[in-house]
Amino acid sequence: MTRVLACLTSLFLLKWRPAAGCENVRLPEFSTEIMSLSIAERLQNVRQRIQKSTKDAARSESAVSLLAVSKTQPAEAVMAAIQAGQLGFGENYVQEAVEKQQRLLSLPGAEVLPALQWHFIGPIQSNKTRLIASHFDWVQSIDRLKIAERLNAQRPPELPPLQICLQVNIDDEASKSGVAPAQVFELAEQLSVLPNLVLRGLMSIPAPWPEPTRRAESFAALNALFTELKSRFPSVDTLSMGMTDDLELAIANGSTLVRVGTAIFGARK
Repeated sequence: MTRVLACLTSLFLLKWRPAAGCENVRLPEFSTEIMSLSIAERLQNVRQRIQKSTKDAARSESAVSLLAVSKTQPAEAVMAAIQAGQLGFGENYVQEAVEKQQRLLSLPGAEVLPALQWHFIGPIQSNKTRLIASHFDWVQSIDRLKIAERLNAQRPPELPPLQICLQVNIDDEASKSGVAPAQVFELAEQLSVLPNLVLRGLMSIPAPWPEPTRRAESFAALNALFTELKSRFPSVDTLSMGMTDDLELAIANGSTLVRVGTAIFGARK
């Protein structure tokens, strides 16, 4: 199974061309054989991919964390991941996430919920900032000062500061949110004086280039931006990039947090 997963990964990265040594490996249908595994088994497979990628990149095993992207997934699926040891979850839709958090309180195993970390990773509307400020630990999708100021003002005083990542539109895609690379440092300076926010790093979703070399260039540009940001702000330690189909490439280029949904929970509902 491990060899099969490695070859399956190579197909994602090489636009469905098998890597050397994989030509004769029977690849499963992603939606059947792989997805027939339990959530715990899929989590273990993803963790093995991360472990191998950090080793291949000569990085510490603890250098990369896993965020399980649970958007559109039911609370029961999230609880299955929690019971398999996953504590960090990413959500895109505010109302759905809040309802899911409430539903989790009624499920067996709810005693571990205080240990969870909830990350908001989707676009932010001004009328949703109060809910985000009250129900999340991290916000990874900050791309303008107005939203940051609202989150800062609306963070409940009994909660610790929100951990913040700036979303970067690294490939200048009109369809995606994110601050331009040239504006990152100005926005970071503006956020640094807001007492209820802590700047932790950068998040990005590069363009889905079919060529691995093009994606690697985007990841490398993000890592260079991240390295410069770290040199200016002591609190910065997080580079959130890489998903189900490209986490290996992201880790090779410095990612410290990969956001994985499909390989853990299956296709979105």
